[in-house]
Amino acid sequence: MRQERHFLDNGQGVPVISYVRGERDGRPWAHKIEVLGPRPTETVAAKMRGWYVTASEEFGAELMTRGARLIRHAHVISCDLSGAAALPSAPAPEGFRFVPCDRAPEEVLPAWRNAFPPGHPDHSPHTDEEVLRDEVAPLLRGELIGPVLPCSSLAVDMTDRVVAGVVVNDWDGLPWIANAFRHPSGTPRGLGLTLLRHVIRQAVADGLDVLTAVVSHANPARHIWKRIGFRTGETSMTVLL
Repeated sequence: MRQERHFLDNGQGVPVISYVRGERDGRPWAHKIEVLGPRPTETVAAKMRGWYVTASEEFGAELMTRGARLIRHAHVISCDLSGAAALPSAPAPEGFRFVPCDRAPEEVLPAWRNAFPPGHPDHSPHTDEEVLRDEVAPLLRGELIGPVLPCSSLAVDMTDRVVAGVVVNDWDGLPWIANAFRHPSGTPRGLGLTLLRHVIRQAVADGLDVLTAVVSHANPARHIWKRIGFRTGETSMTVLL
């Protein structure tokens, strides 16, 4: 189902942008912006104070010259699955298993949080309770982006503790990797990459044509995604006005 679009006019009835409205950290969020009229950044800066806005790199940079604060500079990346069936099998390393993404949010939270420590470009400054309530739980319930797809997978160790995961959601018909994470303690290097390959093979088996994700500009994992066939598309900025 196509998401409802909202419109912002210039005060004289002339539409300037259309956008999809959401919520982020308790604030209104405008994303999937389409420019319709003249002087869009001026109008957005004047009329959307207190909003998060995700737009093109150029649009975001212009909003920053008008006082917006950069929250995330990111790249949309995608993997064409038409040739992915030829990928080698991706068994879990010894001592680990890949399982469906069906664990309780509380079981997933520790690995999720430790994957993005302070200083990481995707670190959340919120408390564990807030991240569980506002990010992990609604994402896994399919409420934040869309239903969790069957190719989503977790890695667990010999004690059945969740140590890594790749969560793929149906975002308005697009298979979207909403989060990929690995606990840095007690897990071997390469586990995250092997898990990603496993998810790709699962997605192919499920008949998916593409997987899409977003990765922060400053995240060194960008280069890992490239190694397994993800290519950079559009670049966006999320700013707070």
